[in-house]
Amino acid sequence: MSYTTAFCPNYTTARNRFRTSALALECRLEAYSIDQTGPNGEDLTIDVAILGNPHPQKVVVVSSGLHGVEGFFGSAVQCALLEERLVSWNQSQETTLLLLHALNPYGFAWCRRWNEENIDLNRNFLLPNEEYRGSPAKYGDLNAFFNPTSPPSRFEPFVVKAIATILRYGITSLTATLPVGQYDFPQGLFFGGNNPSKTYQILDANLPRWIGNATDVVHIDFHTGLGKKATYKLFIDDPPDSKPTQWLTEKFGDDVVEAYKARKVTYIFRGGLGTWCKAKFPKCNYRFLTAEFGTYPVIQVVEALRAENRAHFFSPPNHLSKDWTRQRLMEVFAPTDEDWRDAVVSQGLDLVGRAIAVL
Repeated sequence: MSYTTAFCPNYTTARNRFRTSALALECRLEAYSIDQTGPNGEDLTIDVAILGNPHPQKVVVVSSGLHGVEGFFGSAVQCALLEERLVSWNQSQETTLLLLHALNPYGFAWCRRWNEENIDLNRNFLLPNEEYRGSPAKYGDLNAFFNPTSPPSRFEPFVVKAIATILRYGITSLTATLPVGQYDFPQGLFFGGNNPSKTYQILDANLPRWIGNATDVVHIDFHTGLGKKATYKLFIDDPPDSKPTQWLTEKFGDDVVEAYKARKVTYIFRGGLGTWCKAKFPKCNYRFLTAEFGTYPVIQVVEALRAENRAHFFSPPNHLSKDWTRQRLMEVFAPTDEDWRDAVVSQGLDLVGRAIAVL
């Protein structure tokens, strides 16, 4: 079977397919509106499907679309899971499967990585003692390069500008600034917000009920846009020599599991969903895996993000740049290459199967 058909053309189709497939398996379904509408005026919701014991000891969580446009891939895995892999699943009395579809439905529907407030949701989940303010030291200096206040052009020599910026500031300054997140430039890339987002509020209110008194959780959060094309890495926040890292490495493989200090490019950011989830359940063995599937080289991904953000904020209404920047963003995060699509969905399904098996 080719898994290319698991991809849907838009958020609304993906949502309807997810819910229909979940109902066919008699999953318990919930939906939470973010009080925003899509391109055709449709209500935008985070949808939840629960399969298994309502009071489990173990939970496998599979979430998609935290970064909006990346939801095309995560949704494809979830739909294929419901339509194929779970049809013959022998449910355990101990284990429940929790599927969180489109954690950023606005970004999914409008083909943005950010939400309706331009927030990078994976920088928004601050802990109770953290404040929504502050930025990396160099962000102000680099803001003019990251976030030009003019419409984008197809003919901009981005690579030349990027090289010049690297020569001036150093590659370490860039990698320690842009992806880390910031809280002072609301129209800028990787903005973490000024307060808890609607997605934060929905998870904060409901995740304790979904997880219940479970003692063990494996949470896979699907992403795209980082790494070698059509392969994946499992990024974790735990130190390399910690017990959680050792357990995850043993169960999922030392060739794919990477603790933050073991990565080639190391940076620590605030507001990550995984850190927040683990802090919310201190008495539970909550293992959080950020599953990153590679698409295009990072410089192409950054170029696409930068151009789309410029078009969103600084292009006139109905300007052609809004269309081509959106299409480019979709391509770098959900390539149309059928071989890529088939490979990554297959790998994603195997990864979820492994998570179910280890619990």
